[in-house]
Amino acid sequence: MSTDFDRPIDRRDSDSLKWHACHGRDVLPLWVADMDFASPPCVLRALRQRIDHEVFGYPVATEGVNQAVVAWAAKQYGWRIDAEWLVWLPGLVPGLHLNCLAFAAAGEEVLSFVPVYPPFLSAPAATGRVLKTVPLIRPQGRWTLDPQALAAAVTAQTKLLLFCHPHNPVGRAFEREELAALADVVRRHPDLVVCSDEIHCDLVLEPRQHIPFASLDDEICERTVTLMSPAKTFNTPGLHCGFAVIPNRDLRRRFRSAAHGLVPQPNLFGFAACRAAYEEGEPWRLALLDYLRGNRDFLASFLAERLPMFSMSPVEATYLAWLDTRWLGPRNTAAFFEAAGVKLSDGAEFHGPGWMRLNFGCPRATLEQALQRLERAVASSGR
Repeated sequence: MSTDFDRPIDRRDSDSLKWHACHGRDVLPLWVADMDFASPPCVLRALRQRIDHEVFGYPVATEGVNQAVVAWAAKQYGWRIDAEWLVWLPGLVPGLHLNCLAFAAAGEEVLSFVPVYPPFLSAPAATGRVLKTVPLIRPQGRWTLDPQALAAAVTAQTKLLLFCHPHNPVGRAFEREELAALADVVRRHPDLVVCSDEIHCDLVLEPRQHIPFASLDDEICERTVTLMSPAKTFNTPGLHCGFAVIPNRDLRRRFRSAAHGLVPQPNLFGFAACRAAYEEGEPWRLALLDYLRGNRDFLASFLAERLPMFSMSPVEATYLAWLDTRWLGPRNTAAFFEAAGVKLSDGAEFHGPGWMRLNFGCPRATLEQALQRLERAVASSGR
């Protein structure tokens, strides 16, 4: 499929959160995790058709959109799910909060590996739960899980594990052996529920298939709430559409109860986009993955050749690079980069001080311009 991901789309004076943060300044925003690409033609077509209907009343999830999800899971991951397992959500951040409400009582513990996407860290406190963290480890420069540290951290008060898979921000697509080691810990604690946030699962850049954590075996399936969405892959986060896959009937009841009266369904445009993306969007997704691989490799080569003081973790999934900027010392690294004309995400917000997250989901010309700005800033700093 021929798709022009190099085509620039001016978002500076639009309603973009990503670009509004730099409004009126010559700063390139490579922070918030949305892409600067047009959504696939099939999604745009579905939205236009929905507008042409002219009535925008309260929506429901139709059999069509439910079956689109079921078919996508079977084709992409070899994971057989039932439409009854789906609980629709307006996004996955509410899903993190609902997991805390549903599966841990006030004062009980919620575990998360760090560094991690900031809502994993804020959701427990926001719901009156106690956050406990377990550091990821980095042998030979490749981030991975530490099952021994996790096992040591679990107590009788630990009720929920928030798991990011593939991982934001370190870019790992965890392999079966890593997931199996994590599952072994979970099995030893029968009261522990796993919330596996897999929103980046269709952005695996390596030549291998995503493995849903819940697909490992029947016991893990019954203990896992999987959060998914087409939003990251098909660049539709503003349409607020995601879902939880909850095979266990009791967990599903508790999750729905926590959501009742608080969390609405996706809006009707989100449903339309979701169905179109899963039914017709695969050729576009494959073209996107090729382009993102090119951006990832361009970024890695630029850093290795012209900014070798940076250390970039290998990006196996997502369009997010996790950069080691500890060489800058105690200065405010986010401010340093923004003064150079590039806005990145501050690693401190992810429980990773001294690191920065860079979003390369943009035209290559934008990425190259941003890197050239960083190169000039480093040169002027005397490094």
